[in-house]
Amino acid sequence: MKGHATATGNGFVDHIAAIYRKMLLHPAYSLLILLLGAPVSAIVYGVHQYRKTKYGYKAIAEETRSKLLATGRRDKLLIEAKEQLVRKHRFFGQTVSAEQTELEANRLAEIKFNESFNHELDKRLASENGLKFSFGDTYHALALNPAFFILSLIIGFPMYVLMAIYSMPYLKYVAERIVMSVFVILGVAFLVFTILYISPMNPAANLLGETATAEQIAAFNHLYGLDQPYLVQLWDTIRGIFTFDLGKSFAGNENVTAAIANKFPVTLTLTVISTLIAVLIALPIGIISATRPNSFFDYTFMFIALLGLSIPNFWQALIFILNFSIKLPWLPATYNPENWLSAIMPIVVLGTGLTAAVARMTRSSTLEVIHEDYITTARAKGLARKSVIWKHAVGNALIPIITVIGLQFGGMLGGAAVTEKVFNISGIGSYIVDKQFIPDIPSVMGGVVYTAITISIVNVIVDLMYAFFDPRIRSKMKQY
Repeated sequence: MKGHATATGNGFVDHIAAIYRKMLLHPAYSLLILLLGAPVSAIVYGVHQYRKTKYGYKAIAEETRSKLLATGRRDKLLIEAKEQLVRKHRFFGQTVSAEQTELEANRLAEIKFNESFNHELDKRLASENGLKFSFGDTYHALALNPAFFILSLIIGFPMYVLMAIYSMPYLKYVAERIVMSVFVILGVAFLVFTILYISPMNPAANLLGETATAEQIAAFNHLYGLDQPYLVQLWDTIRGIFTFDLGKSFAGNENVTAAIANKFPVTLTLTVISTLIAVLIALPIGIISATRPNSFFDYTFMFIALLGLSIPNFWQALIFILNFSIKLPWLPATYNPENWLSAIMPIVVLGTGLTAAVARMTRSSTLEVIHEDYITTARAKGLARKSVIWKHAVGNALIPIITVIGLQFGGMLGGAAVTEKVFNISGIGSYIVDKQFIPDIPSVMGGVVYTAITISIVNVIVDLMYAFFDPRIRSKMKQY
């Protein structure tokens, strides 16, 4: 029993060490693992250098390199690299100088030579000392000691959390996209703030009026920190975004976070409902058009979809108000949260373009898929037409459709200002438009960045849907 427990424990450590080695091969993960487990990394590094010194690593490495060079291995690799580059340049019709070719060939030859050198060195070290000398191997050797492993868990807990995330493909997939979304949000915040900062418009002068004195403008700028250096203002803004504290707006002195919290749900709700209805309508239309190409239904549906893509939102909204609110008083002309009928026209206007785009993409994507060989094989096996379409064709056609839905959702959420203005909706779009002419920097930053956050979340969901519907993506996730 004791031997079995020891073998199980060693197997677990071997698994952890394998993950550690694999992460060290990726520059981003190797940096994270060294930083998050800094105390552990310091110990491993010290032992790693001690082992090299104790077993004469440098002498063995130099001897191995000299022997490999003496065999002419590097010269052969250099000749091969030059021949490959010449053939490549000739094939692509490229004119490259002899010096550039020589430099590139030396670089490629050095890479391949180092691979051969490391392989030979590992073989020799293993045969002479029974040891492996890479950083990951040193960690593995130390982790086999229960005392070190327990100590490393305590002092390097964040590192092991990262390793746990890395070991689970789906969780790693989600975590990587969340991290990328954070960088996107930071990039949006930087760009928007910089544009507002260099804008020639003067918030103090615009709000206080032409009669404002220089002292009043200076007091206004000091009150809102506009007299601070660029980097100080940028840092305060980014910190406020992540702490949900963007301060007070220039106009009205209202709490920006509270104002956005009141206005953003209206836009988000209308956009989500529009998206759901659009998808429910567009998918069947696109599939019917694809399964009956060049039919009356196909031409009719695609003509309507083309109209939907061509109609400007503001014109469609005005026509709806003219017909359904003035000529036929069926629906309210302006939005009222307490009257659900007032949401019908904004939802239809927002969803028209999305419905048309998704219908056309569904048709083209499904048409492309149903002519694939595996669909022909499924039909040849005697499967029912509906079964072939829904089980085989539609599932594989969904990837580009999901992409369009995600992109259009972001466009609707960020571009709802015109629709909100026409229907007098107090949403985030109209809020940003009203504030940008001052410019009210905290309000505009809050509106734009929190919209970007929502779009980033939607993009993460879209990426997860890719993995759910496409087995090829799931396979790649497990490989890395």
